[in-house]
Amino acid sequence: MKFDPSELETKNVYKLLSGSVVPRPIAWVSSISEEGIRNLAPFSFFTVASRQPPMLCISIGPGVGARSGTIKDTLENIRSQKEFVINIASTPLGNEVQKSSENFAEEMDEFEEAGLTPIPSEKVKPMRIKEAPIQMECKLHQIIQLGSDHLIIGEMNLYHIQEDYYNGNYKVNFEKLRPLGRLAASYSESKDFFSLPNDAIK
Repeated sequence: MKFDPSELETKNVYKLLSGSVVPRPIAWVSSISEEGIRNLAPFSFFTVASRQPPMLCISIGPGVGARSGTIKDTLENIRSQKEFVINIASTPLGNEVQKSSENFAEEMDEFEEAGLTPIPSEKVKPMRIKEAPIQMECKLHQIIQLGSDHLIIGEMNLYHIQEDYYNGNYKVNFEKLRPLGRLAASYSESKDFFSLPNDAIK
């Protein structure tokens, strides 16, 4: 079978992409508005963009559902404040991740709605999630509009990891982390780890 994206509705192209590019890690992004309102939302179009300087990127699409066609609060906040935090969620935090993905009014605080604890960052204004095992403070490097979406590239200025999740020698304990990911519309847990001979994939 084959599909020509120019002949498909956007939602159907999205289904093919999100069901094929898997598993996808989740960037649990905390930001803050000009008025000081805390915002929290998960994004699975997320990866490392550069090693030196360390940069991360997330892709943010337009609002959906009741907010279809609108600009998401996360994008607005990063545009105006030029700072954000990428928190990494473990599987036990899945319910909180899902809650923070709901369409809340812009004046609502998703930390409160999801029952999470905001803690101060050191180099940026947006709060970190205390419960998240890993938090990365980022400053905006660039926003690139790509079709209907916006690619946000941020430089990581400070990395936080809870001691129980650190193996030493700058390595993360994946068995402890139990990273939460996305498989199309479903969630996934990475828990089986193995190596391949002459592994050159980076």
